[in-house]
Amino acid sequence: MAAVGAEARRAWCVPCLVSLDTLQELCRKEKLTCKSIGITKRNLNNYEVEYLCDYKVVKDMEYYLVKWKGWPDSTNTWEPLQNLKCPLLLQQFSNDKHNYLSQVKKGKAISLKDNNKALKPAIAEYIVKKAKQRIALQRWQDELNRRKNHKGMIFVENTVDLEGPPSDFYYINEYKPAPGISLVNEATFGCSCTDCFFEKCCPAEAGVLLAYNKNQQIKIPPGTPIYECNSRCQCGPDCPNRIVQKGTQYSLCIFRTSNGCGWGVKTLVKIKRMSFVMEYVGEVITSEEAERRGQLYDNKGITYLFDLDYESDEFTVDAARYGNVSHFVNHSCDPNLQVFNVFIDNLDTRLPRIALFSTRTINAGEELTFDYQMKGSGDISSDSVDHSPAKKRVRTVCKCGAVTCRGYLN
Repeated sequence: MAAVGAEARRAWCVPCLVSLDTLQELCRKEKLTCKSIGITKRNLNNYEVEYLCDYKVVKDMEYYLVKWKGWPDSTNTWEPLQNLKCPLLLQQFSNDKHNYLSQVKKGKAISLKDNNKALKPAIAEYIVKKAKQRIALQRWQDELNRRKNHKGMIFVENTVDLEGPPSDFYYINEYKPAPGISLVNEATFGCSCTDCFFEKCCPAEAGVLLAYNKNQQIKIPPGTPIYECNSRCQCGPDCPNRIVQKGTQYSLCIFRTSNGCGWGVKTLVKIKRMSFVMEYVGEVITSEEAERRGQLYDNKGITYLFDLDYESDEFTVDAARYGNVSHFVNHSCDPNLQVFNVFIDNLDTRLPRIALFSTRTINAGEELTFDYQMKGSGDISSDSVDHSPAKKRVRTVCKCGAVTCRGYLN
């Protein structure tokens, strides 16, 4: 029994509420070693520059205040420039200082020439905040890439302000049903084709055309449902009728917009027209619950509700707290993404998957957008534009800047 108990103890693991860096910092502070988090007798007293906090000149010698990785702020030390072997951190320090002075200059008539002997406290404070933000965004980026289940990588960028990762957002790869809602994720039948592109396949069984051409581009008009091959089909993963289920293939960047629209998403690679880009996922809730949440979201000026109204109006996807990259895609009245309803393993017409396809060629660096009022049918949702006295919904001003802008998101 003792041996079994020892084995069981080795297999146990408990999620930690603090980061690895914090644990390392605590170990070093208490002079403790722990192999599982990388603190050994050999590196217990190692010092690695995490970021630079301040700058001064003493007797013609340049010094930087250094925050050491894995050590508390109380151990920060002033180090001469010649001792620092961190060109990237030095460049970031210089860039952050320049950015701060440039921002201040926009509001005040001041010179960009700062005191050469020491930084003003406000500048040093800003530089530290930017360094901490950079670390937090990198950790968030790493977490997103650990959680995602698709080929495309996710990057995070904020060169606009000091906003860090959202505090109440959880990355998921598929629908999360609210209590009381059941999602059947196992198909009842599948095809036995040897070549799904030419043979009678799942779309034909559903009475629709195959959605894709040989280049994996969508060829059906908006409003036509997509029926992909499923887990019961005998075709393999290279089947031309398996596109959405493979997930996002493109590397995308969640970035901070400069036009007041918060976070947005841009592609880092060229996307061909009519190509699958991403799914819209979130928490599946009833339409009644969506109406209640909608009132709250309208008051906050946020929009994350997507009606699943392919045949009925029973359910809604709420991506406010649970979602994927699509959570950060902004609205445009002239979007470059189009909505399609997709059925794969779950053939319940009340619960289609929502796929976003490119409407045109999208170049690398271009922001991705879709119309928040667009339904899977391709039409403008009547619910979204209904501002009857019964609803009394707060209207959210649109900032898309398109020539065809309607003025409001809802």
